[in-house]
Amino acid sequence: MRQTLNEGQQVLTTLLKEMGAEVTRILQGSMKALYSLDRTQAEYWISEDQKVNDYERQVDDECVLLIATQQPVAKDLRKIISAMKISTDLERMADLAIDIAKIVRRIEGPLCKPLIDIPCMAEEALKMMNQGLEAYSREDMVLAQNLAELDDAVDHLYNQVVRDLLIIMTQEPNNLDQGMHLTFVARYLERIADHATNIGENVIYIATAERKDLNS
Repeated sequence: MRQTLNEGQQVLTTLLKEMGAEVTRILQGSMKALYSLDRTQAEYWISEDQKVNDYERQVDDECVLLIATQQPVAKDLRKIISAMKISTDLERMADLAIDIAKIVRRIEGPLCKPLIDIPCMAEEALKMMNQGLEAYSREDMVLAQNLAELDDAVDHLYNQVVRDLLIIMTQEPNNLDQGMHLTFVARYLERIADHATNIGENVIYIATAERKDLNS
């Protein structure tokens, strides 16, 4: 039974990493569509939503199967429950990445400012997601706790983007709509980083059975 439970947990780890790879693909694709304001690209990434949803269902099914057949307790049970929560966070990250692609539909070009801090936010958010998944795989508390510091850096970038866009919208009222759309993009990226901290919180829960807020 222990071997089967361990194998099931490895399946969950693999599914979550594959799901994270899909989130990465969608977010990077949506960001490229934003750089170029390519609506055809944007529509493609919007249509990719179903793949992440399918992964979430696979994770849920595997978790239910393990709970029903292996009757895990204590740390094993917490790890399985956390896998379900992490898959939900990943699915929401994908939704937010697709929301960025949807913004491309609404922006009338050219862009009112070069995209500098927004791409940095996307890169940092993905780094956080991957670090969280690695922490889950290794049950690494240090990696999980370090996500709080990375989240602070993303929050700093978000505040900088908002300040810059407010200046542009104030000085150039014709860029008001586009400025608002780019503000939403930054907000979506900030939310993706928050979901990454949730992954870290679940890793800490697995190890300690306590819930710790990494996004305070």
